[in-house]
Amino acid sequence: MTQLAATLLNAVKYFFLSEGWTIGRVWEFGGLWNEAAWRRKPEIQQTNLCMIENGEKLWLYRVEDEVIMVEVKPIDADSSKPEARSIGQVVLKRLIDADQAIEMLGKSEAFFKAET
Repeated sequence: MTQLAATLLNAVKYFFLSEGWTIGRVWEFGGLWNEAAWRRKPEIQQTNLCMIENGEKLWLYRVEDEVIMVEVKPIDADSSKPEARSIGQVVLKRLIDADQAIEMLGKSEAFFKAET
């Protein structure tokens, strides 16, 4: 098994997020994530894997199994790219599995950021 495959198989779900965008609301099976009920925030971590698509860096994020969808939005709506503003300020991201993430990374210009 390659290092990439081993890294991706440690968690269940993934999504790609463009630089300059941030995570908003999070959904689980019962609806919006409720920190009071769960007694914690959802586990969402940026990995050190990135791909370039249409000249844009997309970072791979790993999420826990209970998360079913995330809302993403520009960090600074005024400075986001005009094409991003034309589609809207908020996007709901469906999550993908490890095989889909590996396939997308394999088809693109991908790179690995070594931890320091």
